[in-house]
Amino acid sequence: MDFSPIYQALFSLWYLIPLFIIATIVQTAWFKGVMGEFIVNALAQWQLDKDTYHLIKNVTLPTENGTTQIDHIIVSIYGVFVVETKNMKGWIFGSPKQKMWTQQIYKHKNKFQNPLHQNYKHTKTLETLLELKESQIHSVIVFIGDSTFKTPLPDNVTYGMGYIRLIKSKTEPVISKLEKDTIIRTIQDGRLKASFKTHREHVSHVKDIIAEKENKQICPKCGSEMVIRETKKGDHKGKQFWGCSTFPKCRTMKAYDS
Repeated sequence: MDFSPIYQALFSLWYLIPLFIIATIVQTAWFKGVMGEFIVNALAQWQLDKDTYHLIKNVTLPTENGTTQIDHIIVSIYGVFVVETKNMKGWIFGSPKQKMWTQQIYKHKNKFQNPLHQNYKHTKTLETLLELKESQIHSVIVFIGDSTFKTPLPDNVTYGMGYIRLIKSKTEPVISKLEKDTIIRTIQDGRLKASFKTHREHVSHVKDIIAEKENKQICPKCGSEMVIRETKKGDHKGKQFWGCSTFPKCRTMKAYDS
C-alpha cells in the first residue's frame, strides 16, 4: 500500500502544529498574567509622564517568611503606587473584608484571593523597606479583560484605564523629589535579581501558602473562613460542626468529620 499521499497530506498541515501550541499557551493562567501586566505597563508608559512617575516592574522582595512579588510600583512625589493586576473575565463578586472573591463565568464559579488583602502585604513590605507612612503609599487593584464588577467595590479597585485616572487624581505632594530618587534606589537595591530561579522560588513559596490555606474550610456562601463549633443544646449536644466565622451575619454550617 502506498502511504505517500497520507504523508503528503500530513506534511501539508505542519503549520497547524505551532498554531495549536500557541492556542494552548494563550489559554494558560501564566500567559494571561503576562498579558495583563504588559497592558498595565503599556498604559503607564503611554499615559503617565516619565519625569513625574517612575515605573518599576515585577519586583520580588524578601520578607520574614519568604518573598512577596509586586506586579508594578509607580513612584512619584504624590506617593508610591502599588499596583496589583488581575487579568480575568466574567462576573466578579467581592467585598473589602472577604478573604475570597468569586469569579463567575456562566454557571461556573471560581474562588480567588481578595486582591485587596494580597496587595496589603505588598504595601506593608514597602512601608518597612522604605520607612514610609501609610499615607504615602497607595494600593491600586486593576482588572484587565472582559470582566464586570457585580458588587460595589472601593475606589482603588479599578478596571483598565481607571487605574491611570486614580493615580492622576492624587495631586497633593507627599514625597519630596530627593525622597523620590532615594525610594527608587532603595527598591532597586532591595529587590531580588529578576531571574527564573527567583521566580521559581517565589512560586514555590506561594504554593506552600495555598496548600496551608486549602487545609482550612471556606464558607461556600460568603467566602469567609469557617471554624469548628459545638452544639450546646438538644439531642446533638456536644457534637462538632463547621460554622461560618461571621456568624450571626452568615449562618452557613457544614458537617465536621473528625
